[in-house]
Amino acid sequence: MLTKELLRVSRHGGGYRPQFADESHEQIAARVIGCYQGHVGEQRETLRETLSTIERESDDFKLVRGFAKLLDREATWEVQSPIDPERAREAAFAASEAVGVVTEAERMAALDRVAQQLDATPESVEGSLYADLESREVLAEVDSRWSPAELVEQYNLSLAQTALFDATEVRIRSSDPKTVVSALKRLRLLYEIRRLPESERRSVADNDREIVVTGPDALFKKTRRYGTRFARLLRTVAKTTEWRLEATVDDRGTERNLVLTDGDVTVPGVDPVTEVTYDSGIEAEFARRFESLDLDWTLVREPDAVAAGEHVVIPDFALDYDFGDFRVYFEIMGFWTPDYVEKKLTRLEEVMDVELLVAVDESLGVGEEIEDRDHRAIPYSGSVRIKDVRNALRRYEEQLQADAAQTLPDVLHPEADVVTLAALSDEYGVSKQAIEDMAFPDHERVGGTLLRPAVLDTISEEITPGLSLAAVEGVLEEYGCSETSAVLGHLGYGVEWEGLSGGTVRER
Repeated sequence: MLTKELLRVSRHGGGYRPQFADESHEQIAARVIGCYQGHVGEQRETLRETLSTIERESDDFKLVRGFAKLLDREATWEVQSPIDPERAREAAFAASEAVGVVTEAERMAALDRVAQQLDATPESVEGSLYADLESREVLAEVDSRWSPAELVEQYNLSLAQTALFDATEVRIRSSDPKTVVSALKRLRLLYEIRRLPESERRSVADNDREIVVTGPDALFKKTRRYGTRFARLLRTVAKTTEWRLEATVDDRGTERNLVLTDGDVTVPGVDPVTEVTYDSGIEAEFARRFESLDLDWTLVREPDAVAAGEHVVIPDFALDYDFGDFRVYFEIMGFWTPDYVEKKLTRLEEVMDVELLVAVDESLGVGEEIEDRDHRAIPYSGSVRIKDVRNALRRYEEQLQADAAQTLPDVLHPEADVVTLAALSDEYGVSKQAIEDMAFPDHERVGGTLLRPAVLDTISEEITPGLSLAAVEGVLEEYGCSETSAVLGHLGYGVEWEGLSGGTVRER
């Protein structure tokens, strides 16, 4: 981002169009880069003098200053002084008071006195007095990441970001709306997603949805922080393949329309982002705790959009049942403004034909309103209790298991000699609980494993009293069975432990 005084926009025809740089400005960008690289080891005021020369020779001094602003952030500036400037000033002021500095000769006498006191030369003292002023800082290093073309690209992005500082509403169409919504939540920006009517549709990756981001005027008051969030949002939008952004900008009391597309702004050196991010600590904690449990549900972060009348919403999570094509959406409703809560309730009322759980902050006091909209409300304070979510999911599991049981035969005849109940549940696409009460006439159940009687007889012959526990595990491994304790118990054996040396099989 640039500072407001470096903003270059055209207001022709009542619009608000950033004056982007192009290939013809790469030569100026190269001169500014070379200026920084050629002034390593020199003071800032010397660099500024050279930049002023480039400004005078350029058609637009703001463009040169914009390039320099971006490069300055890549530069390392140091105070280089033989004596600490504060120490030198304190000693010089004390000597001046003692000597009484009026003439140049008296000034030199004061510097000599300070030099003797600090074991330095008068020149070193004089050079150190104001070495910590910004203009005297020395350019120690400039690590420019950009070629001239890339500097132009970065400048255009920063210019567009600056143009969004005074936006009151932003409307976005993107080929990757989920990524944009994720950024909106992370930046704490209020938004809604609406379906475009036929008369308003403009093709952006065949997407008929528009994300409307509410500006600060709809909240409390306009602040620079909110404008900065709009600017940061643009960086995420510009990383998507195809996009179009329209913004209403408050230009000193006059509303103007700003339009940006993927042809105007790109992000230099974009790398794919694969790490899952969360919009709040509450969401991150819920995801961590939920995924640590061995449940029959898979947590999906920011799933597909759900229709809500002429709008759409993207819930925070989806919970996919592992043993069937069934999804429950899960939204965490934190602290929002009253107007936004009311709008959220309206959207929830328009969500139809999907299962939705809503964890709602108790301070909002809208749990009953959510229940009235046929969605399950889970009140929370501080953090979402996994137990409450687990209980809400159980009612779905009970029905899903009952439905699955009706599709299974009365008895099962697995082909394998040894097979686990977990493997059978995967094979038939049902939960383990759905098949636990079934009959298996060809097998005996030992723990969570089914074994043919002939296999059990063979195992019984190979396991004898006095055999080490390690040897027993080796026998069972040959038959694909890992339930050592259950098999030993079934055969009437126990394990006698001998300190840390291991165990031995004994008859009970």
